[in-house]
Amino acid sequence: MSGSKLSPDDVVELLSAFPVADELAERFAAAGHRLYLVGGSVRDALLGRLTGSYDLDFTTDARPPAVEKLLSGWAEAVWDTGIAFGTVGAAKRGLTLEITTFRADTYDGVTRNPEVTFGDTIDGDLVRRDFTANAMAFDLVARELVDPTGGRAALAEQVLDTPATPEQSFSDDPLRMLRAARFVSQLGFRPAPRVVEAMRAMAGELSRITPERVQAELSKLLTGAFPKAGIELMVETGLADVVLPELPAMKLEIDEHHQHKDVYHHSLVVLEQAIDLEDGPEPDLVLRLAALLHDIGKPDTRKFEEGGGVSFHHHEVVGAKMARKRLRALRYSKEVVEDVSQLVYLHLRFHGYGSGEWTDSAVRRYVTDAGHLLPRLHKLVRADCTTRNKRKANTLQRTYDELERRIARIAAEEDLRRVRPDLDGNEIMKLLGLPPGPLVGKAWKFLKELRLDRGPLDHDEAVAELMAWARAEGIDVPG
Repeated sequence: MSGSKLSPDDVVELLSAFPVADELAERFAAAGHRLYLVGGSVRDALLGRLTGSYDLDFTTDARPPAVEKLLSGWAEAVWDTGIAFGTVGAAKRGLTLEITTFRADTYDGVTRNPEVTFGDTIDGDLVRRDFTANAMAFDLVARELVDPTGGRAALAEQVLDTPATPEQSFSDDPLRMLRAARFVSQLGFRPAPRVVEAMRAMAGELSRITPERVQAELSKLLTGAFPKAGIELMVETGLADVVLPELPAMKLEIDEHHQHKDVYHHSLVVLEQAIDLEDGPEPDLVLRLAALLHDIGKPDTRKFEEGGGVSFHHHEVVGAKMARKRLRALRYSKEVVEDVSQLVYLHLRFHGYGSGEWTDSAVRRYVTDAGHLLPRLHKLVRADCTTRNKRKANTLQRTYDELERRIARIAAEEDLRRVRPDLDGNEIMKLLGLPPGPLVGKAWKFLKELRLDRGPLDHDEAVAELMAWARAEGIDVPG
């Protein structure tokens, strides 16, 4: 077994962060078994980036029945949903623990499901893992780092490499290729040349993976610290052709006669600028997806104009439909799909504002159409300004400042986030003598549109407008 002593500081950090791990190891040792902490917690401790809470992963020489017996009476809960793969789960003092018996799996080369075989050594278990940076274990009894594949050196050099050959590793589980791009985004590492070559040659194998698993990795990539690097690796190796083919499609050919921005690189800049505008404690997946996809409708709407110009009329409409279709295919939630596609649809609306020509009615509609997405729309519109012309950029930002001030002013006078008619459904039914039904909804919609156009009306004025509308609709108005 290859091992090296950690420094006292490393040991203190690991065990002070996870006292439950030390406690559990004592139970295993008393029963004659070894227990090792593995996975992201070990890697991140060595990188000095232990933050937040972790689900702790362990590996052991104990077989699943013995693991269940050792957890019984100690853990607050135990579950065996992963026992077919040698994993027993447990909860203790707010932490989720997963203990997996040493594995020596083989793969059929068709699915990513292994033929589970239990192993006998920690080294054998580690060499079957995805990357050397993740193929380290901490022996909780010996206080020793087990590192048979050079993971600690990889951390020091910030290199992402595989324990086995990349071809073998990615053939076993093609999702590891997308995980490589994810770790580039999360850790800022560079992939080893042989890893990039294998990804490029084997990218098509990713189609074996379920959309749900692909989506989970893509989301982690996009919410990493360096998503641009991860996306560039996806595009460079052809993974994006499988996962998000709309991205490489934005690399529009540009010639000397038809000048326009490189849409792909523009989108990456918008993504980075949107991230700079985030103000919450966590990365904003919806904003990042919208920034990345906001111009995916441009390739399908590009038109060369006389005189050398290029237009992309209605690319926001086409792009919203494309975003909705792609995100659904990746099994994103309905909320994410609708929010991202709506942001893509609305991202150009501001450019009709000019130098402030919008009426208050147009401002109300902008706010109402954005709804709960308004703060994100503000960020997306600002991030979409990538011109190198400083005067133009400053003018755009000042104009948007003015729009936000107008929104704030009107909001102070009205509750724009809940623009509702001046008469509710009950009043409409009473005034028009109508039972509940489609006509009441139609009247309600008319009054809402009136409110958006003219702002709040006093009660008598709203009643008069409703009556005039009803007569025009042929409704027999009482009295």
